[in-house]
Amino acid sequence: MKNSTKVAIVLSGAIVLIVIVSIVVSIMQAQQSPTTADRDQGPGLTSAIRDDSHVLDDAGDGAVTVVEFLDFECEACGAAYPVMEDLREEFSGQITFAIRYFPLPGHFNSMNAAIAVEAASQQGELEAMYGRMFESQAEWGEAQESRAPLFRQFAEELGLNMAGYDAAVTDPATTERVESDFNDGIALGVSSTPTFFVNDRMVPLTSFDDLRTAIEAEIDN
Repeated sequence: MKNSTKVAIVLSGAIVLIVIVSIVVSIMQAQQSPTTADRDQGPGLTSAIRDDSHVLDDAGDGAVTVVEFLDFECEACGAAYPVMEDLREEFSGQITFAIRYFPLPGHFNSMNAAIAVEAASQQGELEAMYGRMFESQAEWGEAQESRAPLFRQFAEELGLNMAGYDAAVTDPATTERVESDFNDGIALGVSSTPTFFVNDRMVPLTSFDDLRTAIEAEIDN
């Protein structure tokens, strides 16, 4: 075989090897690098409240926002309920207060309760059902069977249209609405209930006085 032929074969082999290596490297980089869509998503949400969040008190533009991620079966949330009612009265006209669902998987009826409250909200009775859940928590909390019939009784006592209530409870969109709050909570770093945000900053609580202090600090700013 002539030397020129040998050189041509060697060069051809080298070119093929380079192409193969380039392809492998490109594949590895594609697997390791985030896509543009991934980069655009950022590290998570920046606001604890959305346009469709359930607002119980609206103090208008520029007001301090207080958002509670809650579980209706959570005893700590039950303990926070009267405290939050007092703070709403104390800071009336100064804070916008919103609640968001965060039903913990370990509570058998927490999702049932959230769905019942969401169904009531569709008839303008969110706050009434929200209050009823916490006021009656000792009656149904920690039950290991569905208490949906009891929640339906609450709806009847509130004078809701029961056909509309029943339709809302079974509508997948109602469950999705609850789950959207839960998913936002996860994105914001919520892992337990109650978790409070004051002006989009999570407030670590050693006592409920910490929440009052955080609200006062934002009002004074």
